[in-house]
Amino acid sequence: MNILLYSPDNGVTRNFMPHLWMFLLKSLTPPEHKVFLIDGNAQPMTEAEIAQYVRDNQIELCGISAMTRMAARAYRMADAIRSAGAKVVFGGPHVTEVPDEPLGRTDEPRHADAVALGEADHTWPRIIADAAAGRLQEVYKPVNENGKEVKPSLEDYPVIPWETLDLSQFNMMGKVPGAIRTFLRRFTHDWESLYMIPIESGRGCPYGCDFCTVTGFFGDAIRFRSNQSVVNELLSVKRRAKTEHGHMGVFFIDDNFAINVKRTKSLLRDIIDQDARLPWVAQISINLLKDEELLDLIAASGGRWIFIGLESVDAESLKGVNKGFNKPADYKLALDRLAERGIYAITSFIFGMDGDTPGVAQRTQDVVESWPPGLPVYGLMTPYPATPLYDRLRDAGRLTRPKHWLDFRPFRMAYTPDRISIEQAEAEVREAWGQAYSPEAIADGLNRIRKRPYSERTVMFFARLAFRGIYFPQMKRWQWFHLIWQNRRPLLSLTYEAFREMMKHKKALKRMARSDNLEAARKT
Repeated sequence: MNILLYSPDNGVTRNFMPHLWMFLLKSLTPPEHKVFLIDGNAQPMTEAEIAQYVRDNQIELCGISAMTRMAARAYRMADAIRSAGAKVVFGGPHVTEVPDEPLGRTDEPRHADAVALGEADHTWPRIIADAAAGRLQEVYKPVNENGKEVKPSLEDYPVIPWETLDLSQFNMMGKVPGAIRTFLRRFTHDWESLYMIPIESGRGCPYGCDFCTVTGFFGDAIRFRSNQSVVNELLSVKRRAKTEHGHMGVFFIDDNFAINVKRTKSLLRDIIDQDARLPWVAQISINLLKDEELLDLIAASGGRWIFIGLESVDAESLKGVNKGFNKPADYKLALDRLAERGIYAITSFIFGMDGDTPGVAQRTQDVVESWPPGLPVYGLMTPYPATPLYDRLRDAGRLTRPKHWLDFRPFRMAYTPDRISIEQAEAEVREAWGQAYSPEAIADGLNRIRKRPYSERTVMFFARLAFRGIYFPQMKRWQWFHLIWQNRRPLLSLTYEAFREMMKHKKALKRMARSDNLEAARKT
């Protein structure tokens, strides 16, 4: 049977980091079946194109997983896939919370033949067997014979063959203009490919923030893979990077990579001891970043960026969404300690909380400017279905768009905040993005780390240009040219510095060659 695993795009930004679920399910698929992978973020398709793809490759079963904000797009693509003759199974957090929606049991048309609820590690092989036998059920639950939910232990985690998988659609160097690739090849052949690979070392989060879907999907029981299993996967990724003369980074997609600090330290030590180091990114709560030994191990093992859900610089707003363990007074110290080790933060903020008032963007920016530069991300509080936040707002009659995901509008509110209007909250997000990613802010950020190594400053510059695209349209070539022109001064400065260092390196090599020749002449 030919199987397609498809992840829809959100129609707004491009994401070239593959979604782990596709590779995990492919590894769990019996070998007699052929699996095709398409990520709409890296390989966008229209409905007509996906339908033709299904027909051309004789796809019989398609698995789709989508976040809530991608649900409407996912449903349209599912309709096209079903029209081409394939059966569609939906999985993931969204359909786990609203399983009747894709099955057409609400006022929404039917978009799926079946849904897989919860984690699909154990149910996916059964879904394939049922589909192959022509007896696909409508609902698959991860339960045992007694009807009790079963969570995968991760002790027998499948091996994902990163060394042999076709990752061409995710090669970020393929998106770099040809002229730049040609220029790089004049000096090095180590940039033929560039990938960001998702790896999980554990699942679950005990915190239960009101707006988050993680606890509802993965549960609050934390489960970990063995250290050796993670290390072996990193070594596999590292071998591929060497074979391809390319670079690979890793994103640990755990919801909280350091939730068990003792275990995280143990894993990082094993990564260091077995030379499995690669540049990596992970999500870690700010309250767990006080341990300086942990910070040292993060740096030594390859940690470069930490995604931190700060959400607000107002302690009262944080308490209102059950995230009072974040202490804004402690933010700066933790971020300074990271930056001292060459680790920078991707900091997320949410506007529209009930404690927010007009001017929240400027108050946030004033605080952020006192920190080391990083990659701030601003969004609006979004009530996801089946979360405590959604239920509370629904019961209070404050939802303005109860099914906002079926009419996805990026950076638009779906409920009425308590102390700020919808229009004001949306304007605050625009202001925050505009201030944080202006040419002046980018230049100022680089100036604040001017004494740090060149590589750190270069990564910071290009990362800020890329992250700007989360809010501002810059998917077209002319938009990038305009962006480069706006930021030409720091770019030219970095380029000149690189050229100067390259010429020093060439001169040093010539001196070494002359010295070697003289030594050889003396010996003869």
